[in-house]
Amino acid sequence: MSLSMYQASIPCFLRGLNNLSAILTKAESYAAAKKIDPSVLVGARLAPDMFPLSRQVQITTDIIKGGAARLAGAEVPSFPDTETTFADLQARIKKCADFLGTIKAAQIDGTEDKAIALKVGGRDLSFNGRNYLLQFVVPNVYFHITTTYAILRHNGLDIGKMDFLGGF
Repeated sequence: MSLSMYQASIPCFLRGLNNLSAILTKAESYAAAKKIDPSVLVGARLAPDMFPLSRQVQITTDIIKGGAARLAGAEVPSFPDTETTFADLQARIKKCADFLGTIKAAQIDGTEDKAIALKVGGRDLSFNGRNYLLQFVVPNVYFHITTTYAILRHNGLDIGKMDFLGGF
């Protein structure tokens, strides 16, 4: 049996969100144990010209919900980018996961050749469904989850590869 578009997307996105949530839970506990103002970690960056942790999480959820919605032919939910705390970020992750729960396999399977057009950074991009998922959505999701991980690791959080990958 071949891998379906649904199998290559929604379960992977849910796993990524779950692992991201677990990492943020560890970060919040770390901040409390070390008496670090949580806003320091939420606003932390790897470099001055990079987005802070909060924006990394926002972009992760934006890419996931947008990818799933476009493939499924659903309206892309709009989440305001107002998160400033770990609790806010966790709520956003949950809202994104809840949205994914509304997407059925039948909505995404068979979208390999579906035309997908969007504007990113002022550029018009066009894909077929397969390339949109595998060459745009998936790499972007993992980039921003990895960057969130790296920001926290750089700030002393004791996490490792298995925190990123999650349990099996």
